[in-house]
Amino acid sequence: MTAGLQPQPIQIRVEEVSQLFNTLDPFPFRSATSTAMREEYIVGWARELARQAALTIVVHLPLSETDSKAAGELGRAHARFFAYRADVIGRDLNELFRVGRIALLVGMAVLGLCLAASSLVSGWAGDSYLGRFIGESLVIVGWVANWRPIEIFLYDWWPLLRRRNLYRRLAAAQVVIKADKTTA
Repeated sequence: MTAGLQPQPIQIRVEEVSQLFNTLDPFPFRSATSTAMREEYIVGWARELARQAALTIVVHLPLSETDSKAAGELGRAHARFFAYRADVIGRDLNELFRVGRIALLVGMAVLGLCLAASSLVSGWAGDSYLGRFIGESLVIVGWVANWRPIEIFLYDWWPLLRRRNLYRRLAAAQVVIKADKTTA
């Protein structure tokens, strides 16, 4: 945590701990729909908070739920879930770079072939309009073949990296259970 920044709280209010996770499952959240909704809620809040500050997840529960075994496991389950999600996104990032390397090899081979073909056409057709047209078209095709690897290595990996880092921050977040007196 950066000096001077207080932990940033993300507030969640539930009636029962079981709304968040099934204690037999190594990852929190009961159903796929519930998982996606709660994950997006937490991630959405975390995106809005300062990137340098530690995160705290404050779970408001009825007093009767705060001492339950499930409430005691909530912090570990939360950390495992978001660490798993960070790992999945890390693998996606590695796969993107692998695809980028293959696309770069293919793109460079196509560019090399197009430049060679352009040179051949230039030698064959000379300085004629048709020769220049075909030669320049081949050069353009060669560069367009590199569009995808350039896009991957310049732009596509940043959002994945940011999301992976956010999930890592969420995995490291402290989970605090608070008794909610307003809940029946």
